[in-house]
Amino acid sequence: MSQTPVLAANAHLPRLPERKDWGIGVVGAGFIVRDCHLVAYADAGFPVVGITSRTRSTAEEVARLRGVPRVFDSVEEMLDGPEVGIVDLAVPPQDQPEMIRRVVAHPRKPRGILAQKPLAMTIEEARDLVALCESAGIVLQVNQNMRYDHSVRALKALIDGGALGDPVLATIDMRAIPHWMPWAEGLRSLSTFIMSIHHLDTMRYWLGNPSRVLASTRPDPRTKFPHSDGINLYILEYDHGARGCGWDDVWTGPAREGGGAEIGIRWRFEGTRGTAIGTIGWPGWPDRMPSTIDYSTVDDGQWHRPRWPEAWFPDAFAGPMAGLMIALETGTEPDISGRDNLGTIALCEAVLTAATEHRAVVPAV
Repeated sequence: MSQTPVLAANAHLPRLPERKDWGIGVVGAGFIVRDCHLVAYADAGFPVVGITSRTRSTAEEVARLRGVPRVFDSVEEMLDGPEVGIVDLAVPPQDQPEMIRRVVAHPRKPRGILAQKPLAMTIEEARDLVALCESAGIVLQVNQNMRYDHSVRALKALIDGGALGDPVLATIDMRAIPHWMPWAEGLRSLSTFIMSIHHLDTMRYWLGNPSRVLASTRPDPRTKFPHSDGINLYILEYDHGARGCGWDDVWTGPAREGGGAEIGIRWRFEGTRGTAIGTIGWPGWPDRMPSTIDYSTVDDGQWHRPRWPEAWFPDAFAGPMAGLMIALETGTEPDISGRDNLGTIALCEAVLTAATEHRAVVPAV
């Protein structure tokens, strides 16, 4: 009986750039910057040279807390000096397209932009932003940071190495209650473009672009402002035979109304030669809760359970920035480029259309 090769010790970790001194200028000072971006960048040795936010006092508070040397009144002021090589955008999705346009319009353009997901709230605007950055010679990376969750990355290594055989079925089952930010109210989509986008992009990372999408959505009883896509159910069909599906349940039963709580995110991957199951630690935030992976193959029939101390929040947030820096130092396409991310935006659009029109939809990049 042959021995199943174990995962490499660093399979769950991002590749880091050799050059790290690009100079990061951050736009935004919310909790995701304060507690994830800046913490992960400091741990990885990525220098943040300045920060700006709509409210200067908030930017000053975050700068003091995280040791950012300068606070600017605007992104234009931040770009006036020579220090900033990368602009890290962490603003609400309805504000991001205009912010990208302001960065591109500045006489002193950065080498790269790390944009938050969703890149835009429509595929049409996302296409325009990608073309705009390409014409300006700015490398655009999208912060789809779940690709750098450690269990997601470990599974990708198993898939690429052939340990699990051909993909048959991949599932993500989320039963977790997000804290919707105030800016989420009034958007054309709630869960699809804010929460499900993580899982849809992960399916693309694992399986590639699907051929067809079926979906059903309904409002979340707990979320009081008007919305249509609170709870999302979707199936991804691939012409090569694989299927993917996600149950994104932000209700989880009356867990906040007096009922018992059973919160978590679980994933499962079945191939022709093996099975992997895992958990995503994000619902445990602000506690550091590492994700997990267990896998078994027909080679030895045993379950392998590697574990690590790193957690998605905050550690995985170094990954997309590392990918952008590697692209800049090597002159190559970044791993989550704006052009690649059009496939994820198209997938979000397909989920909304499939749920609204009750039919299978072909994603259109």
